[in-house]
Amino acid sequence: MYCYLETESHDPAYNLAFEEYCLQKLTQYNKILLLWQNANAVIIGRYQNWQNEVDEEAVRRLGVKVIRRSTGGGAVYHDLGNLNYSFITPAPDLATLNLATVAAPLLSALQKMGIQATAQGRNDIVLDGRKISGTAQSLRRNRLLHHGTLLFDSDLTMLDTVLRTDPTKLISKGVKSVRSRVVNIKEHLGWEISLSEFWQQLLSALPSMTKVILNQSQLAEIRQLAAAKYASPDWNQGQEPPGTLSCSKRFPGGKVEVNLSIAKGRIQNLKISGDFLGLVPISVLEQALIGLPYEKDSAAAILATLPLNLYLGDISAAEFISCLFSYSN
Repeated sequence: MYCYLETESHDPAYNLAFEEYCLQKLTQYNKILLLWQNANAVIIGRYQNWQNEVDEEAVRRLGVKVIRRSTGGGAVYHDLGNLNYSFITPAPDLATLNLATVAAPLLSALQKMGIQATAQGRNDIVLDGRKISGTAQSLRRNRLLHHGTLLFDSDLTMLDTVLRTDPTKLISKGVKSVRSRVVNIKEHLGWEISLSEFWQQLLSALPSMTKVILNQSQLAEIRQLAAAKYASPDWNQGQEPPGTLSCSKRFPGGKVEVNLSIAKGRIQNLKISGDFLGLVPISVLEQALIGLPYEKDSAAAILATLPLNLYLGDISAAEFISCLFSYSN
């Protein structure tokens, strides 16, 4: 049985801190479900370069917050026409981990409601071929966080206004814009319904659950985490990538960007970014490569000893090496 919590907030920094607290601290609960909403915000993936994903002038002019989440994947736009969900469960066998498996409870609930959504590709949930949800996962201490969006009645014109979408991604999807690729669930319903009613119907269609309310001490910890991490410019904007060499490539498993500096034939500094769907922090992989001779054989030998899928999702060692050793000054 799931335990169910609501954040009772529309602040994206607080909501992401609430989610992290549940993942890291509420280990007494085997399965957790959160449903929550953010006011106008761009939520960027854990490993993305802020400057590449967001139209800085547009978000400032429109009062849209930009917050970095703890999972990989690409940037998404949130508003109060959007319902977000988070499932926290024991980690499954990673060899069988896929979107259809982790999204099964949500897909089943939507189908019970007459919404024939399906999993597609590496992280999309679609309705009649158009995206209604982008998803991502992270793994912490044998607990899996799977979360995503549900576009119900969102202002989709904002997507092309506030997001800077990589043209190679649109080409890979066969579309001209982000807006043309997505659709609101409400457009496909044969009946009139508010988002709050949709929220309650979704809850009724999901597996049985018990509601949990956090105490004031727990909520204070969440507020502290929100202020220290998710509202921090250091976290949200990140630091300038190090080094003088850079490469960016898109693969079926996502985009990879590598920035590095070389001194005396060795990798002196390294930053890996992109919208790949890694499950654990990329810093371990970065540290494993720093100090190595800048040679393909040396990198390949280290990569062979690491669970690369945990760091880079579906990006293969050969693909990553092709990026690491194909740079522009």
